[in-house]
Amino acid sequence: MNKARALLPILWLACGVCTAAAQTDFPSRPIRMIVPFPPGGGIDTTARITAQKLSEVIGQQIVVENQGGGGGVIATGAVVNAAPDGYTLLYHSTTGIVHAAVTPKLPYDWLKDLAPVSITTRFAPVMVVSPTLPVTNLKEFIALLKANPGKFSYASSGTGTAVHLAEELFRQKAGVDMVHVPYRGTIAAMPDLIAGRVAMMIDGVPVQTKNIQAGTVKALAVTTDARSPALPDLPTMKESGLDYVVPYWTAVYAPSKTPQPVIDRLAAAFKKTMQSDEVTKKLAESGTEAVGSTPAELDALTRQQFTLYRGIVESNPKLVEGE
Repeated sequence: MNKARALLPILWLACGVCTAAAQTDFPSRPIRMIVPFPPGGGIDTTARITAQKLSEVIGQQIVVENQGGGGGVIATGAVVNAAPDGYTLLYHSTTGIVHAAVTPKLPYDWLKDLAPVSITTRFAPVMVVSPTLPVTNLKEFIALLKANPGKFSYASSGTGTAVHLAEELFRQKAGVDMVHVPYRGTIAAMPDLIAGRVAMMIDGVPVQTKNIQAGTVKALAVTTDARSPALPDLPTMKESGLDYVVPYWTAVYAPSKTPQPVIDRLAAAFKKTMQSDEVTKKLAESGTEAVGSTPAELDALTRQQFTLYRGIVESNPKLVEGE
């Protein structure tokens, strides 16, 4: 018994050395990057552009794995329950934080069960309106809505989605009365928006740029702090007189107990990847800005966005009834 006790410190030291060695050698095998969306969509495309370059930077293959369904719960849960060793990552977007903020019962706590790694991309949402409306800018649109309370509607990609809550925040900030019309995605709403059956929608610049350029919709403002490089002549909402800032973004998370040296190694690799000319150029072609950040910067963004969207719902709980 005494010999066994004497060996314990040695075993603990050996375990510590092995763990440290594993962290130093990271990564020594391929890394899975789980995307909670089907292949071919906008978020999946940015993930694959990122993964291709990241493989070169970090010296191991980055395998993009699509796990759609359940509003992202399946993919997020897979990462939360994965071994916290840095070999399973979550590539998610604003949608994940929105879902966590508005859904009371999830099998995980986003803020506790996921470790922030890096912000990967950022892209501006843009307010587009029907070409049938007699407005050319945000001030005219708000004036039209105030003169006709309850007459006009806004389209969303579904109740409780990022699009819906961004539009609801606009309604609150502008002090206007509009009717919410949910669709199965923003693409499904386009025919009604173009025809004037719904008046407005807030959608990502990468999705709407071609429609704006073709004149099938009118763009009034972007919702970010700065103008979008893809639409440099379009003002922000702040420039248009409304105190409103809602960015869209993508980011990478790891299981919460992943060792900090591994998180730091991943963050440095993502930053180098996102700031490479190759990735920056590819993403810019679709109106998306490559970022690359520290874990602390992503943590701050995550908490700020969680608070923002939770606040929108708490101000009007009926928004997401039935979700």
